[in-house]
Amino acid sequence: MSNLIKINEVLRRCVISRATLYRLLANNEFPRQVLLSKRAIAFYENEVDEWIKARKRVGKE
Repeated sequence: MSNLIKINEVLRRCVISRATLYRLLANNEFPRQVLLSKRAIAFYENEVDEWIKARKRVGKE
């Protein structure tokens, strides 16, 4: 089972803003969050890592 990481760690790893994260979630373009309590969410670390790896590189190949 994968570790859970909090939203600030997700933002740091993905190098995106909180607004961008919520936009990606609204468009089903980011792994779904896990509800920890009424006011706390987290994400599965392996799903976030897979999302990062799936990003396309820019520039010449």
